Amino acid sequence: MPSARPTRLRVEHLDRPLGTDVRAPRLSWRLPGGATRQLAHRIEADTWDSGRRSSSANTFVRYEGPAPASSTRIHWRVKVWTDLGESDWSEPSWWETGLLHRSDWQARWIEPAETAPAAPGHRPAHLLRHAFTLGRPVSRARLYITAHGLYEVFCNGERVGDLELTPGFTAYRSRLQTQTYDLTGLLTARDNALGAVLSDGWFRGRHGFVREADGFGTRTALLAQLSVDHPDGTTTVLGTGPDWRSSPGAITAADLMDGQRSDLRLHEERWSAPSFDDRRWDRARAVDGGLYDDFARLTTTPAPPVRRVQELRPTAVTRLAPGRHVVDLGQNINGWIRLADPGPAGTELTLVHGEVLDARGDVTTDNIRAFDWATHRPLPAGQVDTVVSAGRPGETFEPRHTTHGFRYVRVEGHPGPLTPDDVTGVVVHTDLPRTGWFSSSDPRVDRLHEAAVWSLRGNVCDVPTDCPQRERAAWTGDWQVFVPTAAFLFDVAGFTAKWLRDLAADQWADGTVPNFVPDPADEDTRRRSAEGGMNGSAGWGDAAVIVPWEIWRAYGDLDLLRAQYPSMRAWVEYAARCARTRRHPDRAAARPQPAPHERYLWDTGFHFGEWLEPGVTPDLDPTRDRGEVATAYLHRSADLLARTAALLGRPDDEARYRALADGARSAWRAEYLTNRGTTVPDTQATLVRALAFGLVPEESRPLAAERLAQLVRLAGTHLTTGFLSTGLLLPVLADHGHLGLAYELLLRDSSPSWLSMIDRGATTIWEDWDGVDAQGLPKMSYNHYSKGAVVSFLHQYTAGIRLPRTPGAGAAGYRRFVIAPRPGGGLTSAAARHDCLHGTIRSEWELRGGRLAVTVEVPPGTEAEVRLPGRAPVAAGPGVHTYDTSLPADGDDRP
Repeated sequence: MPSARPTRLRVEHLDRPLGTDVRAPRLSWRLPGGATRQLAHRIEADTWDSGRRSSSANTFVRYEGPAPASSTRIHWRVKVWTDLGESDWSEPSWWETGLLHRSDWQARWIEPAETAPAAPGHRPAHLLRHAFTLGRPVSRARLYITAHGLYEVFCNGERVGDLELTPGFTAYRSRLQTQTYDLTGLLTARDNALGAVLSDGWFRGRHGFVREADGFGTRTALLAQLSVDHPDGTTTVLGTGPDWRSSPGAITAADLMDGQRSDLRLHEERWSAPSFDDRRWDRARAVDGGLYDDFARLTTTPAPPVRRVQELRPTAVTRLAPGRHVVDLGQNINGWIRLADPGPAGTELTLVHGEVLDARGDVTTDNIRAFDWATHRPLPAGQVDTVVSAGRPGETFEPRHTTHGFRYVRVEGHPGPLTPDDVTGVVVHTDLPRTGWFSSSDPRVDRLHEAAVWSLRGNVCDVPTDCPQRERAAWTGDWQVFVPTAAFLFDVAGFTAKWLRDLAADQWADGTVPNFVPDPADEDTRRRSAEGGMNGSAGWGDAAVIVPWEIWRAYGDLDLLRAQYPSMRAWVEYAARCARTRRHPDRAAARPQPAPHERYLWDTGFHFGEWLEPGVTPDLDPTRDRGEVATAYLHRSADLLARTAALLGRPDDEARYRALADGARSAWRAEYLTNRGTTVPDTQATLVRALAFGLVPEESRPLAAERLAQLVRLAGTHLTTGFLSTGLLLPVLADHGHLGLAYELLLRDSSPSWLSMIDRGATTIWEDWDGVDAQGLPKMSYNHYSKGAVVSFLHQYTAGIRLPRTPGAGAAGYRRFVIAPRPGGGLTSAAARHDCLHGTIRSEWELRGGRLAVTVEVPPGTEAEVRLPGRAPVAAGPGVHTYDTSLPADGDDRP
């Protein structure tokens, strides 16, 4: 009898992509329950039948059938042969192509009627509409659409779809995403209308620390094409053009940083209905030239869309004074609020969003104010929405053309009473599937884990930002340090692939990686800017190499490494060239004749360094020698590039980059490692990086680890690591015989520590350990996820679910993994679960009378190596396994 069928069919990184531009997508599925290995598969996709193919691959299997035409839905299913026998066919699934060729586009770009743009932050959203008659029944209808700016689309008076902040944020000069919507059920055979709300968005709105505007252009624009199939076999195609109409609407200003202003009295209820009279509206302007002519940059996304993913009821609404209320959501989020009943007609409300309250219990935004690099003049914090009520029954205010990072909202001008029933917190971010969970016997540790999860959620709004308020820029270094943690907690494969395409697109001609991508400024503009010389920093630019590698480890996507390889190589060549051709002036003065190892020593150029070490004032001096950090990362990236070259079958490149990695390691040792196991500088961060990156010789590792433990004790059993190495600290200690100390740091409740934040009410991870300055005033962002990388220790050590550090093609993506729980810190139980591409991985343990009881779940088609204290490692195949063993008294075993 056939066994159960394959499940969880996926196309690229999505379940059923609508409008994809991938002509030969990769298909994935999960094996039937209990299957140890796949022997063969057979795929049927419309007219194509692969036949029975001997293969163990069930992820990223390339479709090899006939190339589909544009706007075509392909239905597919799969069956497999495993050690259990031949399976049933899976349930059918599908994918659908969009417009694949330039010639498919008959629509033209249009700009709203706008004589001269207002000042940034004060620009209204424009309404665009077109009425038409089909005259025939509708059997199928698709809308293909994108914009310079943000759009919402409407059809016959109804909002289309549930996507937010479309078309998303990409390197617009190179890549502009289109979306596809199914309008079949919204159109009629008679009169119809399409409408769009268009605002500045990322295209020409403010962006980043200094609130730069007009980064990609000075005009917003819309491109939309509707294709309608009729039962008689004919097709009607219409799109944006000079017959569309334009008018300002009720959104009188919209900016992602500053906020949204709306006058609901100006809202026309039926503006997108076919019966609306738009004769007094202006004509939209059909445009061409420049970016408008570049249809080759139109693409689709491998990532899920941004959506409203959750709603929160306030935990409190406090009346500070007449007409002045403070709303507390109880959770720091990214998104906006929906306000019911904004008051009688003409009532003007101001909504100020912040992460923290001042001493009077009022919302303050002083901690998220940036400054102008040239003048150091403080800049407004933004995050202010205003609304004027029209007094209509059932009226609500929901600002969907901005987004904020906040827990608290001050509502000014509401006549009251204002209650929790009137306010809803709307959580907005990329709709990433959750894949990782953790719990333990310590509620504070669980709250820390939850804070890290919420911090990540607040910073994945189409791109991986550093914070959702002050800058909202996709800093490369932040994703570099956090992506392994993110990949356990959520499915970030498509999300990261999208972002890496922008990184490659924005990478400078010499290989420099900008500090954040997408970067609204092009290379020439960025180089001329006040912070232009601050790009290309070690640890930040290395995201070009480390991030693709970590995605390979977590998902086994070799094609991603292949696609990113030119970018990875360009960054390493840039860093190696800097090391080879430049010398730091201080070193040249002290040693006029360079030592042979110096050709691998990267000691020049701007680098952020370790960044934000506790008690250390940030130093942005571009002349400072940070060779101990930069050379370490040169070794790390060259080493990973050599491993990538080997996976891709590039032996010459493998040899070249292996030699570069070895040379950088030797240079680092010559300059920064003493024979006493200490480093120069003698800091926790330097030692952590050295041990994590394999810079310390095997025979010296115990000395270096002991010195690291001493420095932790000398700091009062506190960490002094910064941005780059904090997430590595506990694993390094655990791997080198100091598991107990790692747990002491994890559970430390005096600052600087993770639990000191939690004990003071943090619901997300703070940028500064204390969160306040010397005067007790709120300091820096309260939502910066980088320090939250510590929760990987909970996944990989406390619960013990670990990937191989350097997996081969047969092990990546959790096809082979390790279960090695390391209890400690007084915890009596812990559990973690990870839903990988193959199914659910689970590790649970509990201490029972001095013995360790462990339950392990292994998904189909994978194998775990289970390492438990006092026992030899054992292999575990698919299914649920239980173990019982004694725990060593010192708890510092290294299985």
